[in-house]
Amino acid sequence: MDSRIDTDIRSYSSLSAAFSYGIASMAMVFINKAVLIQYAHSMTLLTLQQLATALLIHFGRVMGCTKAKGLNMETAKKLILVSLFYNANVAFSLASLKGVNIPMYIAIKRLTPLAVLIAGFFSGKGKPTTQVTLSVILTAAGVIIAALGDFSFDLFGYSMALTSVFFQTMYLVLVEKSGAEDGLSSVEIMFYNSFLSLPFLLFIIIATGEFPNSLSLLFAKSTSLSFLVILLVSLVMGIVLNYTMFLCTIVNSALTTTIVGVLKGVGSTTLGFVLLGGVQVHALNVTGLIINTAGGVWYSYAKYQQKKSKPPKLMFDVESHRK
Repeated sequence: MDSRIDTDIRSYSSLSAAFSYGIASMAMVFINKAVLIQYAHSMTLLTLQQLATALLIHFGRVMGCTKAKGLNMETAKKLILVSLFYNANVAFSLASLKGVNIPMYIAIKRLTPLAVLIAGFFSGKGKPTTQVTLSVILTAAGVIIAALGDFSFDLFGYSMALTSVFFQTMYLVLVEKSGAEDGLSSVEIMFYNSFLSLPFLLFIIIATGEFPNSLSLLFAKSTSLSFLVILLVSLVMGIVLNYTMFLCTIVNSALTTTIVGVLKGVGSTTLGFVLLGGVQVHALNVTGLIINTAGGVWYSYAKYQQKKSKPPKLMFDVESHRK
């Protein structure tokens, strides 16, 4: 009886973690796009999001609101690559949103499962099933067809989005490994990620000349209430997205997080045609996006069926689990 209850609780935790990440991820695309329309300094925006995350978790720990442990230098050394790949992914994603419309951005990001499968193959996870292989090929074909019909094609934006796919794959695999092997909660990984990000991001915004101009523009924009509201929502949602992403990856797996990202893209693609503008509708572009979406849904179904055929794995308690 107790075993059945534990199984139900684990299943609920897995489902809620995946659902929360899907909603937060979908919302964050539109929020970041809305901010970048008014404030083009993407690296400064990322720095502010990471600073807000680190401060919130630090003060939360000091006030006893979270059981997360304090900073440990040995753990920090192990997570440097996680932080580096995460920030590279977000930085390239934000840069791509400057020139790529949301439907095409989502379509390109759906190539992440392909990258995850390739990474898994070379790390010894074996050959994917026929359904998984075909669905990934269909997804990639959809991206190519959609790009051919994209009147607003931006080579720089496409390059940034494709580069972000690589870095997203690397950090998802590393997060899954770090959480499982070191017994870290999602809050702790999020804190280390934000803390380790700040020196790197500060160097980038200074080296690229984004600072201090970005700060001057930020103060100038602060007189607009609408911009302040959007910026505040962006900072809050940055924290929520980080937490739900790490939570989903630890409780489930890197692959599950990828699948959720694919499925939430269906809603994002649809909304992207009507929100925030920047989309010129063309039959070839729409056809490609439909094919891309179909491939993503097929991929998710194939992985779900594959997971059902395997015995359940042990789930981690995301807040209280320790070595």
